[in-house]
Formats: sequence, C-alpha cells, structure tokens
Amino acid sequence: MRSKVFYGSPRQTRLDAGETLPAKLDLILEQLHLRERVKDERVVIKMHTSNNIGYSTVHPIFVRKVVQAVKDGGGKPFVADVSWDAAGAELRGYSTETLGCPIYPVAGPDEKYYYDHPRVYKSIQSWKVAGFIQDASFMVNFAHVKGHPTCSYGGAIKNLALGCMAGETRGLMHDAMHYDQYWFAEKCPDEETRKKIAASCPAQAIVEDKEKPGQMHLHMEQCNQCGHCLEIAPPGSLKIDPVNFHTFMEACAISVSEVMSTFAVGKAIHLNLATMITPLCDCFGFTTMPILPDAGIFGSDDIVALEQATLDGIGKTRLIEENLPMVWRIHCHEGHPFRQLHGPYKDPYKMTEYAEQYGLGSREYELVDVYPLIKVEIAALPYTPA
Repeated sequence: MRSKVFYGSPRQTRLDAGETLPAKLDLILEQLHLRERVKDERVVIKMHTSNNIGYSTVHPIFVRKVVQAVKDGGGKPFVADVSWDAAGAELRGYSTETLGCPIYPVAGPDEKYYYDHPRVYKSIQSWKVAGFIQDASFMVNFAHVKGHPTCSYGGAIKNLALGCMAGETRGLMHDAMHYDQYWFAEKCPDEETRKKIAASCPAQAIVEDKEKPGQMHLHMEQCNQCGHCLEIAPPGSLKIDPVNFHTFMEACAISVSEVMSTFAVGKAIHLNLATMITPLCDCFGFTTMPILPDAGIFGSDDIVALEQATLDGIGKTRLIEENLPMVWRIHCHEGHPFRQLHGPYKDPYKMTEYAEQYGLGSREYELVDVYPLIKVEIAALPYTPA
C-alpha cells in the first residue's frame, strides 16, 4: 500500500499569502491531523538550528506554526537540537519568544544525557539515543533539505540519524566508513609515491596518516570519487569502493530505527522543507548560494516515503552549476543532482533503500498536493498602433 505524502508547491497562482509555503504547511498539518494526535503529549520538534552564521535552515515562521498547532491540540512542545547548535540558536533567530516554546540540547549541555541501545554494526557497538528525544512521547521531525558531503543528501532521515544521537555515536557513525579496508600499505612502500597520490586529489581528500607511517587516510566527506588518485596509486594499493560510502548511509538507517523504537506507532510525523537548497549540511555554519530550485514542503507519517518523494521532486530539476563555489568541479553528469554533486557512490536513493530495508517505511508513495496550482488564462493586452 502506498503511503501518502502531502505536498505544497513553492509556486503560486496569485499574489496571495494563502498560497505561500507557510500557509501550505498549515494545510499539511491538517492533513496529518497533528492537532488531534498530540493531546497531553510531550512533543519534541526535532530540527537543526544551524550554527555560527548559517541562515538557510528552517525559518522560525514555519517552526512557530508547528508549535502553535501542537498547543492548539493540547500538547506540550519543545524544540531540540544538538548541544552546540541549541546553545547559540538565538543568534540565528531561534528563541522561546520567536518559536513559542523552549529549545533544549538533545543530550543535555554536555552530551551526557542519553539512553544506551546495544546493537552491533561494524565498528559501532551501541547507539546512544539522546535523552530529550527518548523522554518525549511524540515527535515532529522537521528537516531542512540540502546537500551533504558524506551521504550527498540531508533530509528527514539524517535529521534523526545524527541529530537524535549523543556526540559519541555521531562520531562513531562517521568513523565506521573506515571499517572496510581501502589502503594496502604493502603495495605502496614508497613515500614519494604516497605524496604524489595525495597531491593528485583536487579535493585534498586523501592524505598521509600522521599517526600511522605508511598509511593513507581518505576523507570520505571530501572525496567525490573522481579517480585521480587511482591513476597514481600502484595496483592493489588503494580502493575507492562504494562500501565505505554506503556504510554511513546504512548506519543512518540503523540509527533512525533505534530512535523510532522509542516512540509508539503513530506518534511521529515527518516534514521536509526544500528551500534554499545548498550543497553542504547546515552544520557547516555558513550559507552558500542555492544550487537547486526550491522544491516546496513535504509531510508524511512515513519517513521513507517522505524522503523518496522529496528526492524525486528535486530530481526533476537541474543543478545550478553557476551557483557552486568556484573550487567545485562536477565530473558526474548522470543520475540524481545530489549524486552529480557529490559523486556516483553517494547516490541519495541508497538512503531510502536502506531505510526501507530496516523497516522504517515504504518507498512507494502517493503525492497529494494540498493546494494545486490553477492555470489562469491571461487576456492579451489590446494592440494599439503607434
């Protein structure tokens, strides 16, 4: 059975406030029956408030509408984000006054308030679910859609996968990308060759390991799999393999499954705001020019269907290559725009594949436009000869 994904287009037929995205968010919340579902619930609104001078995440006006809907329904809302972002959220316009509810660090100010969930995946032995997440009885997962250097795409899944874990687990999830061996030192004992390998990378993604002589370290986030390093590396000494990149995506699916296990069935909704879509995660602390057109706002009870619909919507558009930072080079011109941006092994659809595999939802969806555009015939102006 297809899951419903409710959608609001960024386009308008008329210059009317009721046709703008905040108004369409109201319609999506009505379709998801949020007010009817939150009476007496302790509702966490999980979002990313960015950090430093970033300004491209979810605007406070959208968050305020969610907060008000929760209050209207008799729920008790609060916003939560990781500690260092929540601590300075007011610098970017997020405060109790602007949002209408308090903002808490998900795992406490020192990242030590969490619940341990033992589960082995490669180098990860357990998953530390943030205390303010697990203590909530209902969740509104509100994500800003953007690119991401580790998995090519950041939306609702990543918002929970990293944003609902204590810092130690977030670090382990990134480190797990190095679990499968990619450097074979015995095949390249020459130091000068290793220096040439490092120098060949335009993204400076591969470097000599300072702590392990003879070893090379691949920064997966920076690597876009261009293959220049493989042209220099002796045969068998280096692998640029999908498994290393896909490990993080699979870890994200496992992480979300642990987070969602703390909520009863039906006690969560998921929202994606696809505006001001930048190439990097909001955690970088700055905002670049948008590299894709605004795609609108999406909402669903099914996180997998939501992500699939969002990716499909974005996938119909083209990269605005002239807006990319000038040091960026696109070498992959096939597949989803985020795949083109971050490399063929960082296909964003792998995230939804893993999420479906771990029982988080279905990639099959029905898209329901909450405010369909109306085609308006504009009468031609009368011709007046000069």
